[in-house]
Amino acid sequence: MRFGLFYELQLPKPWHEGAEQQLVEEAIAQVILADEIGIDYAWATEHHFLEEYAHSSASEVLLSALAARTERIRIGFGIRQVIPYYNHPARTAEAVSMIDLISKGRVEFGIGESATAMELDGFYVPFAEKRALALEAAEQIANMMVMDPYPGFEGKGFRMPVRNVVPKPVQKPHPPMWMACTSRSTIEEAARRGLGALAFSFVDPEEAKHWADVYYSIIKSDECVPLGHSVNANIAMVAAFSLHEDHDTAVERGVDGFRFFNYSMKTLVGDENRPGRTNLWERYIAQARERTLDRQVPGIGTPDEFFDLVSAYDEVGVDQVIFLQQGGNNRHSDICESLELFGKHVLPRFQQDRDEREAWKADDLAPHIAAALERKEFMTALDESDIPVVEPHLRKPSPAGSDPATVR
Repeated sequence: MRFGLFYELQLPKPWHEGAEQQLVEEAIAQVILADEIGIDYAWATEHHFLEEYAHSSASEVLLSALAARTERIRIGFGIRQVIPYYNHPARTAEAVSMIDLISKGRVEFGIGESATAMELDGFYVPFAEKRALALEAAEQIANMMVMDPYPGFEGKGFRMPVRNVVPKPVQKPHPPMWMACTSRSTIEEAARRGLGALAFSFVDPEEAKHWADVYYSIIKSDECVPLGHSVNANIAMVAAFSLHEDHDTAVERGVDGFRFFNYSMKTLVGDENRPGRTNLWERYIAQARERTLDRQVPGIGTPDEFFDLVSAYDEVGVDQVIFLQQGGNNRHSDICESLELFGKHVLPRFQQDRDEREAWKADDLAPHIAAALERKEFMTALDESDIPVVEPHLRKPSPAGSDPATVR
């Protein structure tokens, strides 16, 4: 079992001057602490225009800062919006590779497509085509990180001539690739593509067992044809996270942040929203007061209670638990205290024999991964004679009286 932190950079209104800067500084401090404790991953999402819910729009910048300030924790795009309307595939390949260089080979590359009208319509992404566009782009991003030069591409979402996309990543053939998953159908899609599954739905261990069983049965079957140049056979689950020696204190500190995360996500996907005029926190508080909600949430409680939850995930085949520690108005000091309790009382109990268990898993999957890679049709590299010469653009003579800067 491995562990990670997850950042949307939530910032409920009302905002005070400097609130976003404080939010970012606190997130960096939390990841530095997690690195010292021995937590394995720090994941940052990419969303756009989703005020209050996610201010992590330039996640590659945040991840670069984390890479430069830490030593061993892995730096995860969780996820990168890979549809070309959001980010040209070459720019994604460059960003992922550059952070892999900065981190000395610690990058994880998660792909996604978004689900909100605020984002999709904001970049004119066709809703019905978003999955196909994301998978097409992600496969080419992997090719760009590997091939020298990249042979070029003409597809549904973008076209690009022959170019050598640099820099290349430290990890070969490229950093491990993941896919955002919110249902069993997307878990199946990730497995068929040889991608790690980042399960951003909150499911209990019993349901997680079904997801893990389905995922690994496909990884081991003829259905698995890798999207990239390697197979990343891992399944990660997001869980609520707020720890204290006193159960009720942990609930008081963390339950509203967790519930706000769920509420705001559903509201942004399913309700009407006005740009620049959201009131998600106010609406959450109002509906919470009207309803009698169970204050008991798995993942929020004492270290022993959290150990029991993670043990249940471990037993059913989940490879990583990702903490939802930064939600709503959860306080930085409380998050740090929770992390320290986890590092002292929970993490050591999962580190025993972990290397041996992971080695056994790798050996068990090795023939299936080799077979999957045999099934993949890799992009054909260009012969030396087929690499084109790129002619320069020559400036045309400027007509009398014209501005030469506008004439090409």
